[in-house]
Amino acid sequence: MERIAVFAGSFDPFTVGHEDVVKRGLFMFDRIVIAIGYNSNKKGFFPLKRRIEWIEQVFRGEARVCVDYYDGLTVDFCRKVGARYLLRGLRTAADFEYERAIAQINRAMAPEVESVFLLTTPEHTPITSTIVRDIIRHRGNAGSFLPEKMELRNMNIDELKDELEE
Repeated sequence: MERIAVFAGSFDPFTVGHEDVVKRGLFMFDRIVIAIGYNSNKKGFFPLKRRIEWIEQVFRGEARVCVDYYDGLTVDFCRKVGARYLLRGLRTAADFEYERAIAQINRAMAPEVESVFLLTTPEHTPITSTIVRDIIRHRGNAGSFLPEKMELRNMNIDELKDELEE
């Protein structure tokens, strides 16, 4: 049986920490689906289409990684794609407490889906999408916090202005 994991999040934007979790997860899983949670009532900073494109750039050439989006419960998406695992990264003790509660609820709703946690590498611990987004929003250089293959790394906020205002 193929070991499929879902790595779910808003990835607004996808960071080097996210990239690291996926790359390390490939040692454990046959396939990883990076799933962008979509909520039509909530507007992300970066358009969903662009987030998908950027993540696809990062993993271009890695056939075991695909990118998708979903609306609804993560466990329902896992069932849809045949995933038996939810891959999660943990940066801090606070992350653990939050993720543990979600994992226990997910387990109650879908006992066939197991949550697997990877500790973030020390150099990525302070990096969050929220911080990176704020750096970009205020025209700072966030390049070192974004994957090398990601086009956003070399863009400035003015290049994205029209898309962000849509």
